[in-house]
Amino acid sequence: MAGKNVVVSGSGNVAQFAAEKATEMGAKVVALSDSSGFVHDPEGIDAEKLAFIKELKNVKRGRISAYAEAYPSAKFVAGERPWSVPCDVALPCATQNELNEEQAQTLVDNGCICVGEGANMPCTPEAIAVFHKAKILFSPGKASNAGGVATSGLEMSQNSLRLNWTSDEVNARLEQIMNNIHQACVTYGTDDDGYVDYVRGANIAGFVKIAEAMMAQGVV
Repeated sequence: MAGKNVVVSGSGNVAQFAAEKATEMGAKVVALSDSSGFVHDPEGIDAEKLAFIKELKNVKRGRISAYAEAYPSAKFVAGERPWSVPCDVALPCATQNELNEEQAQTLVDNGCICVGEGANMPCTPEAIAVFHKAKILFSPGKASNAGGVATSGLEMSQNSLRLNWTSDEVNARLEQIMNNIHQACVTYGTDDDGYVDYVRGANIAGFVKIAEAMMAQGVV
């Protein structure tokens, strides 16, 4: 992700941590949004600016427009999603069906090479078809958004075993889980030309896991 421009929709916990992780990996987050609109900061939303947003949204319960008032490098666009902002990576992390076919085409036309869902079905089926036609990397929520569910499972494991893992230990386990999910998508979703259809890969991997569990239990 180093050197890439990233657009994130939403400003809740998922969006905040997606922006934080992207920044840690060397990317530049240039847009965040809430239900009132989005802010575009060409200079990038660094750790200091993200801390401002966390305070604004988590403590003060304010609107994202306050960011543009605090930082002159940013502008606020009311009533719109951030998909018109040119970027390399787009992370829809807000609501279902927030990214439609027209917006998906705009992302592709502006040079976006990767879309990773961070919410439950934020991209419409028509938008997904645009991404597949353009052969860009598209990760469905059942793969890229699985980290939240996985973390809940790690919390349950700690409770059951009466353990207290450090954040580094949790991150290491989560990274391994996500690497395994990625590999499963590659295994079952790679086309003959080398393009990875992560939607197909995630679907087949899920069905295979269920089938193997049923066979292990003697159901079939």
